[in-house]
Amino acid sequence: MIATRRSPLALWQAREVQRRLQASGRPVRLEPITTTGDRILDRALDKVGGKGLFLKEIEQALLQGKADLAVHSLKDMPMALPAGFRLAAVLPREDPRDALVASGGQVLAELPEGARVGTSSLRRAMMLSRMRPDLQIAFIRGNVEGRLAKLASGEFAAIVLALAGLRRLGLEQRVTEVFEPSRMLPAVGQGAIAIETCSGRCDLEEIIAPMNDRCTELCVSAERAVGRHMDAGCSQPFAAYARLSAGVMHLEAAHQGQGGAEPRFSMASAPVSQVEQALSLGEEVAARLRKT
Repeated sequence: MIATRRSPLALWQAREVQRRLQASGRPVRLEPITTTGDRILDRALDKVGGKGLFLKEIEQALLQGKADLAVHSLKDMPMALPAGFRLAAVLPREDPRDALVASGGQVLAELPEGARVGTSSLRRAMMLSRMRPDLQIAFIRGNVEGRLAKLASGEFAAIVLALAGLRRLGLEQRVTEVFEPSRMLPAVGQGAIAIETCSGRCDLEEIIAPMNDRCTELCVSAERAVGRHMDAGCSQPFAAYARLSAGVMHLEAAHQGQGGAEPRFSMASAPVSQVEQALSLGEEVAARLRKT
């Protein structure tokens, strides 16, 4: 049994894991769950408890034996999981970049001065403000379809969403600009689908392990390590993005302190083939970030 949130994107991700398990001859059912984070849509996450609001009810289902595993967008998971839970696998990562969807088909540079741009992410707000300080960055929550509906109603001139989610929902044609990481550093784990289990479920190892993508695991391990060492959550803008090329990991992170200070950036590269090396690189980048 797979526990999942009820949004169309969450169900798409859970069905992808279901499909992979069924391909190996295992019958799998979904257990859709409405989380506290799904119910509270009128306030920013940092005001009501952070990313854990998307996991609480799902993790309870795991503890109570109502589900064997849970499927999440990795970027929605806290940097450190509660005791008794583990990140059992990550699927191959989809494109981690962010995308602009503008009602008039414009790219960011073409938006009128003072245009209202919607995002629920402090990270995206930080990056947008660096590129276009004249814009009015406004709060928006809800699933992808709900946000697009608010855009269509004229509440916003544009919104920023994860490109991966739009692709998975068949909505990539709505994108008017894709932001390269050099302009908008992605969120930790963005584009990756995560499988969570209770720590003691050794019986699931053989079933889940083949779905784990080693390259994605190494990259998101480094990104999450930066976040843990920076004590990053939802209350301050934070970004981290790792990529592997010919055995060398390139890791960059950004952080903005209180009061809208200028964002700080840090990066490092090192050969990485083991999770321990990825964690070490993440710790190094966090240490550099604190010194900048």
